Amino acid sequence: MNFEELTTQIESLLNSRPLTPLSSDPNDLNPLTPGHFLTNCAISSFPEPYTASDSLSYHSRWELIQSLRNKFWNRWSTEYLNHLQTRAKWSVQNPNLIENQLVLLKDPNTKPLDWPMGRILEVFPGSDGLVRVVNVKTSSGILKRAITKVVPLPIPDDPATVEHTI
Repeated sequence: MNFEELTTQIESLLNSRPLTPLSSDPNDLNPLTPGHFLTNCAISSFPEPYTASDSLSYHSRWELIQSLRNKFWNRWSTEYLNHLQTRAKWSVQNPNLIENQLVLLKDPNTKPLDWPMGRILEVFPGSDGLVRVVNVKTSSGILKRAITKVVPLPIPDDPATVEHTI
């Protein structure tokens, strides 16, 4: 990949990431992304690369770019989600998930620029009072997920968490 191809592909991925809920409406599953600041809407596609290289055919070059982008996406999206979901065992108690909170759904099979979102409909605390399982409303229906499979987005009332994510 040349520098321009690399930067445009990676910029699209980074600018598609969810930062915080776009609204407090329980039916709104859309997050605020860096793309909103650039284009006034979420980034939903990649720019087509200019392939003027004679060393590879256009199709081979396109496949190479797709492969490298997918490798970057798999690693970066996993690390980003893990960063949002840091849990300090035994030393600091994390706040419980709450109803109507916007969350990302962890799924290792998501495609680049696809961030599965949902709103928590119901929480199921364990005997110790800590939430262990939640029902999540998604665009495709209602799912029951363990809290390890959902990542809460930072709540905009706490500027420190939003600033830390950016």
